[in-house]
Amino acid sequence: MTHAELLKRLQAEQDLKYRDFHASLLPNIDKKSIIGVRVPTMRKIAKEFAAGGSMGAKTVPADVAKFLDKLPHRYFEENQVHLFVVEHIKDFDECLRRIEQFLPYIDNWAVCDGKSPKALLKDEPRFLASIEKWLKSREPYAVRFGVNMLMNFFLDARFDKKFLKWVAAIDETLFNDGGRAECPTDRYYVQMVIAWYFATAFAKQWAAAFPYIEKRRLSPWIHAKAIQKACESYRITDAQKAILRGLK
Repeated sequence: MTHAELLKRLQAEQDLKYRDFHASLLPNIDKKSIIGVRVPTMRKIAKEFAAGGSMGAKTVPADVAKFLDKLPHRYFEENQVHLFVVEHIKDFDECLRRIEQFLPYIDNWAVCDGKSPKALLKDEPRFLASIEKWLKSREPYAVRFGVNMLMNFFLDARFDKKFLKWVAAIDETLFNDGGRAECPTDRYYVQMVIAWYFATAFAKQWAAAFPYIEKRRLSPWIHAKAIQKACESYRITDAQKAILRGLK
């Protein structure tokens, strides 16, 4: 499948009502750049695109490489498919290289979220070193991507208390460096993912995460939002929710 064929597939799957709805969720994105394709369909197209060659090799197939290298993309859906394709790369180095190449071009939460490039787990120390670097980035969506990686892969068996400190440190430094999160909208999406991370951590690592609320180690907005999101979750017990509400 060529890039041109990929675009034709996306255009053929356009749903204008869905486009209008999704555009309302992406206030910082030009509506003209949104085709209007649902996520399961984009995942299916990405899988078909990736299936055109060996994604387990050190380098991706030529058609895939041409698409991944042609940055920036014109459409929101191209960006989504981009990372969905990267998820199919099986070689650690190539997967990491392609993510690093693409991170500066992410400009919205939807492209950031819902991605799980499992090839990066083949070398956890290097993966974590990359995450730590992303969390210190001047690019807000690189920061958000890094938090998502900790949330997706390192809140269960791979959890370490230091990861909570890494995410809390974003909160502490977010507004202390003029080069980071200058846009209020982008800043909001960094703050929100920090809150989501802690809300999820309460469900999975309560003993380690709760002190960040109990001792008010987060900024007031993130503190309140983390409690709100945790109390909306079915994974938090009623007793835990009562404790959290008492610390608003």
